[in-house]
Amino acid sequence: HKKQKSPGNLEFTKQNVLITGPTGVGKTYLVKHIADLIGVPFVKADATKFSETGYVGADVDDLVRDLVAKANGNVELAQHGIIYLDEIDKLATGGEGRMGRDVSGRGVQTTLLKLMEETDVNLVSQTDMMGQMQAMMEMQRGGAAPPRTMSTRHILFIVSGAFTGMADIIRKRLNTHVIGFVSGKDAGGIDEDKLLHLATTRDFVDFGYEPEFIGRLPVRVAFDALKEDDLLAILEQAEDNILSKYIEDFAGYGIDLKVDRKALREIARRAELEKTGARGLMTVLEGLLREYKYELPSTPVKEITLTQKMVADPVGVLMKILKENQPAQRDLHLEEVEAFAQRFEVRHGLKLKFQKKAAEAVALLAEQSGRTIHTVCEGLFKDYPYGLKLIQNQSGKKQFSITPAMVKDPDGALSALVTKQYKHEPDEAG
Repeated sequence: HKKQKSPGNLEFTKQNVLITGPTGVGKTYLVKHIADLIGVPFVKADATKFSETGYVGADVDDLVRDLVAKANGNVELAQHGIIYLDEIDKLATGGEGRMGRDVSGRGVQTTLLKLMEETDVNLVSQTDMMGQMQAMMEMQRGGAAPPRTMSTRHILFIVSGAFTGMADIIRKRLNTHVIGFVSGKDAGGIDEDKLLHLATTRDFVDFGYEPEFIGRLPVRVAFDALKEDDLLAILEQAEDNILSKYIEDFAGYGIDLKVDRKALREIARRAELEKTGARGLMTVLEGLLREYKYELPSTPVKEITLTQKMVADPVGVLMKILKENQPAQRDLHLEEVEAFAQRFEVRHGLKLKFQKKAAEAVALLAEQSGRTIHTVCEGLFKDYPYGLKLIQNQSGKKQFSITPAMVKDPDGALSALVTKQYKHEPDEAG
């Protein structure tokens, strides 16, 4: 009988992960929450950061140093962290049937495969003078010398990308024509995202990866594009979805935003057409509710329901809501005119009494200009504190009547009042 190894002597090899799938399906979201659940530090970077600028050396090691920083200097914890590289497909060099890329892509692949397997990384970069000085000061204070290097042996590397064009490579492999006949599986009717489930190492090599690099990524997971039902489930079930943010925003203005399920279905359908995954929900909702966010907070509207009709014609429904609330809006504006008069009296000790037609004229200006009553009044009567004080000093009057003529020509009407007072002519004020 062969001697069996005890469990304590077994050597486990980490299995780095490669994720394929279109944008907006939740690749980054999933990996981040996995790290949170496990309780290990997590670092995310885009592969384009290295390929576009030609970083092929120590700068890739910064990923490991960032992991230590995320672990608050706890090297032991950082050794079991997760490094996540997005847009890894951008590192592929010119493969079969593809346009060639610059050599930096291959260089970064070579550097990364060393990190992904096992290597020791200097925790203080040679170009980081501040870090080197801090390490020297620690030693001079008599403390234990901090670790100078860290092994990447147990760091889990997860890479992801959309891999646009990979489906063509897989389809070509599956549909191999021989003298007019098709051998193998016919892939002509398979959706592009489904084809990524059938990817092999050879397909990734043909895409433009070095065999050694793709060999360091044994676990491969293909994400499907989000369909209408998936997007609807996000809107209805996800605790922190984009719709809840809009509901909170409207609630901050005292408006209760309610939602009809048929409307959610239509939003999900339109978001799927965007072809950007869950990000399509933000695009559709922003286009739908943008004008409502700007128009409704200054109105008496306190409740709206997101309906299928609103999704189909957001501007038309908004105009209808505003028209239906026009009488209440006018009453609200008249109240705000009175509130301005009260603030004016507190600030300047002068009482303004708006005639009804004058208050209505101010309300009309506010509606036509899209400005608040306060802004309109401040602009119209900016010189009135000084001018009315002159009249008060001469006559002792503290109350003044605001007429429609003053709203139409505030400066001219004020000048006429002052002139009359100083000529001791009777005026209409008070």
